[in-house]
Amino acid sequence: MDQNDATFEDGAEHPLNLGALDGDDLQVVSSLAQDAIFPVTEMRWQAAERRFALLVNRFRWEDVDAAKRRGRKVERVQSLFVVENVLKVASQGVDRADKDVILSILSVAFEAGEDAAGEVLLTLAGDGAIRLSVEALEVSLKDVTRPYLAPSGHVPEHGA
Repeated sequence: MDQNDATFEDGAEHPLNLGALDGDDLQVVSSLAQDAIFPVTEMRWQAAERRFALLVNRFRWEDVDAAKRRGRKVERVQSLFVVENVLKVASQGVDRADKDVILSILSVAFEAGEDAAGEVLLTLAGDGAIRLSVEALEVSLKDVTRPYLAPSGHVPEHGA
């Protein structure tokens, strides 16, 4: 490897700005959005624009190894999670009337339908889910603030 070549670690200190137009891309976005938390009040469906957006506090999975090597604490960052081409939104186990509820993303998946259409499924902790019927898959994840220390100070864990 040439000394001028970029490494994976070089990207860990820069804001993410990713897009997903197919299932493989969405797996990458899903892995980086896992354990993102957001208040129910930061969920918006803009029907006229056919856009669904979340402002999330994303755990910086891409920075965990660098943080350990450098002896610093793990971080979160505020990010916009946006799904375009949304025709319909449905949810299960999400009480939008309770303005104090905090939701956590476990995974994001795409269930293909006819042509380019399908459903984007956000699986949430606590048996909640958001299903977005889309005309075509177009998802973005973009960091919009500087990282901050994760309040828990710990890497999220998931039981087997």
